[in-house]
Amino acid sequence: MTSALDETLSLARQAYLRIREGIIRGDHQPGSRLRERDLSEALQMSRIPIREALRRLENEGYIVTYPNRGAVVSQLTLKDVAELFDLRLSLEVLAARQAAAAIAEGRASTRLSEVLAEAGTATTAHDPAAIQLANTDFHAAVIEMSGNDLLIATMAPLLGRIRWLLALTADRDPQVEYTEHVRLYDAILQGNPELAGAVAFAHIEHGRAPSLAALAEVLPPA
Repeated sequence: MTSALDETLSLARQAYLRIREGIIRGDHQPGSRLRERDLSEALQMSRIPIREALRRLENEGYIVTYPNRGAVVSQLTLKDVAELFDLRLSLEVLAARQAAAAIAEGRASTRLSEVLAEAGTATTAHDPAAIQLANTDFHAAVIEMSGNDLLIATMAPLLGRIRWLLALTADRDPQVEYTEHVRLYDAILQGNPELAGAVAFAHIEHGRAPSLAALAEVLPPA
C-alpha cells in the first residue's frame, strides 16, 4: 500500500524532472524566478513536492535561492562548463574502461546498442531534441554498464548538466557526435578497457574546445 510519504516523494521526483527539463530546454531562462505558486498551478500538484523538487535542484546547481527573491535559475558560466569537462574526463573515462571490462567478463548488455540505434535514428531525422536526449542516454548507458554503483550515483546529477551543455551547443554537427559514439561503442564491445578509456578521453576532449568557443559568445567567464 502506497503511503502519503511515498506519494509525496514520487510527486517531488516528477516535479524535479519537469522543472529541470524546462531549465534545460530554456523555458526557464537564467535569472528568472521560479515561484512555487506558479509551478504548483502549472504542474497541477501541491507546493510540498514543488518545494522538495526545488531543494534538489538547488543542491545540483540548477537554481539559487535568495532571501528576497526566492528560487532563481542559475547562470551557467564558462568556468562551470570547463569544470564539467574536467569531471567527465575522469569519471566517464573510468566508466568506459569498466564497461569494457564488464564485456570481457561476459556481463553483456543490450541497452548500449539500443540507445546508439536511437541516436542514429534521431541524427538521420535531424531532430535536435531527440538527438540531445539520445546522446545523453548513450553516456548514461555506458555509466550504467560499468556496474560501479558509486560511480552511477555520482554521475546521476551530472547527466542533467551534460544534457544542458548539449542543448546549449546544439549547433555542433550531430553526425560527428554520433560517429564518435559508434567508435566508443565498438571499443567497449571489444572488451578492451585501455582502448575504451582512450576513445572516451578523445571523444570528450574533442568536444571541449569547440564547446567553450561557441559558449564564449553567450556565457559569462565566471
